[in-house]
Amino acid sequence: MLTQLLPFQINLDPTMIAGNSLWSLALYLGFFPISEWVICELSHLFAIMRKSLHTNKKDFEETCKEKESQGAFCASLLSIIPFLFVGILLSWGIEISLSRSWAISTGLLACITSGIYELGRRDGLSSK
Repeated sequence: MLTQLLPFQINLDPTMIAGNSLWSLALYLGFFPISEWVICELSHLFAIMRKSLHTNKKDFEETCKEKESQGAFCASLLSIIPFLFVGILLSWGIEISLSRSWAISTGLLACITSGIYELGRRDGLSSK
């Protein structure tokens, strides 16, 4: 369907997409405090941009709650992008040095390791 709409050919390798996605998820989970910081900074940036667009303070206060939650949602979605780029670089480096199947294998192992680390980190925070 997509190939009929576009005048050019797009070749997507499922192995490459899987390796990139696994490494991105592993980085996002493993560096969760950094991803939280990115979300907070993007939310703050969206709040500043939203405040600069409103000239009337009354209009800004009326739509504050709904626009704030919309900005937090967009910030959460956009916070994935830096981890996606680094995950692509890591996956690409492993594909070049070892092979494509190793990019998926090590990405899966990194996801499991970072998930266990995140569970332990949250358990440690909740026991304090």
